[in-house]
Amino acid sequence: MRNRLLVVVSVLVVAVVLGLGVPLAMAAAATSTAEMFTDRLGDTTRFAALAQRPVTDSDTTALAAELTRYDQLYDAPAAVLDRQGELLVASRPSVVASIAQADDEARIALALAGRRSPTHTTIWPWDGRPMLLAEPVLVGGEVRGAAVTISPTAEARASVLVVWGVLALAGAVALVIAALAALPLVRWILSPVEDLDVGTAKVAAAVRAGRPAEPIGGDHGPPELRRLTRDFDAMAATVTATLEAQRSFVADAGHQLRNPLTALRLRLATHAEDLADAPVPPEIRDGPGAALEEIDRLTAVLDALLALARTEGRVVPPVEVGLDRVLDERVGTWSVLAEFEGLELHRAGARGLVVHSDPVTVATVLDAVLDNAVKYAPKGSTVELTTARVEGTVEVSVRDHGPGLRPEELERATERFWRKAPVPDGGSGLGLAIAARGAERAGAALSLELPDDGGLRVVLRWRSVALSTA
Repeated sequence: MRNRLLVVVSVLVVAVVLGLGVPLAMAAAATSTAEMFTDRLGDTTRFAALAQRPVTDSDTTALAAELTRYDQLYDAPAAVLDRQGELLVASRPSVVASIAQADDEARIALALAGRRSPTHTTIWPWDGRPMLLAEPVLVGGEVRGAAVTISPTAEARASVLVVWGVLALAGAVALVIAALAALPLVRWILSPVEDLDVGTAKVAAAVRAGRPAEPIGGDHGPPELRRLTRDFDAMAATVTATLEAQRSFVADAGHQLRNPLTALRLRLATHAEDLADAPVPPEIRDGPGAALEEIDRLTAVLDALLALARTEGRVVPPVEVGLDRVLDERVGTWSVLAEFEGLELHRAGARGLVVHSDPVTVATVLDAVLDNAVKYAPKGSTVELTTARVEGTVEVSVRDHGPGLRPEELERATERFWRKAPVPDGGSGLGLAIAARGAERAGAALSLELPDDGGLRVVLRWRSVALSTA
């Protein structure tokens, strides 16, 4: 934005410079032309007066000498024509060619008609034609011929160029001075906007992490923009407080609900045992069992919400985490459930990998991903947990051989409560959402891939890693 404002200021300065410089440049050319015209008009008028007697007496010797001296002094051909426009006397033989080069024979016709030379048009630096002036030779009020001077304009054009160069230099200096003067002004005006630009990313990270947002408002910049930064700080504080209250509510509600659910489950289990041998209809005997299944599903959803609340909690400063210990613990924990479900949990790949992260969050993410894989993998298949170094990054992938997803479902799979139908065991739709939020908190990027032979591969990638030498 600073550059755009500087461009706007520069355009305005250029417009002012052109608005003043162009008229001055035109005035300089017009002044130079008028000075030359006045000087040469006096010479031409003098030659017209000197030609009165030679035209009458047909003796042009003295006049020719005068024209020649003038030509030698000013390098300007001069001539006297008779009343028919024929050459009577000239300072050089090529004067006719000089007249043709001037391309201004209309002035000669006016002089032979007894009229004075009108003001010459402005001489521009790119117009190399000489200045032709013609004055009538009058004898007793009768036109007897015309005196003509053809003056080169190189000197006048050079003086105009010098003036234009000075004006251009002055305009460039004015533009530079304006830019230098505008730079601190633009910086002062935009300083609150730049603070907002830099602070927005920090505020967003703080809001996601659940920590208080650092205020970005200051005492510099225009009052209107200072108020904007203060309002932004107030908004960020409100959003942070609201999200913190939301997280606290989810966590507190989850903890408070666990005890009533546990008590309710115990009561229903006891009631189911009492009804097992009672002479009651089957639908009554089976009712507590169905209720227990719903309580188990509600408990699973509650556990998932608590896990999601933990992954969206405050960010823990990253430390060096040895993945071997975390992965071995998770494999040991989930191997029992995998075996119970008729699956095999297999770990492969590089060992000795170290990442900068939070070990608790890494374990939470792996639990969510492994739970999803075990839930969808068919009996008798293998869930593969693989680690690798790939182009300066560390990858941890969990791959199952279940039904997988359709390509258009990949983006929605990490949304909260999104479930692929049919859902085995009453899934809550929070597993991959927990993994995605936890991966962000752990400093990793989570991606979903569809292997060619079916199933789903969930990959965690750490961009900045420290690799052990083990």
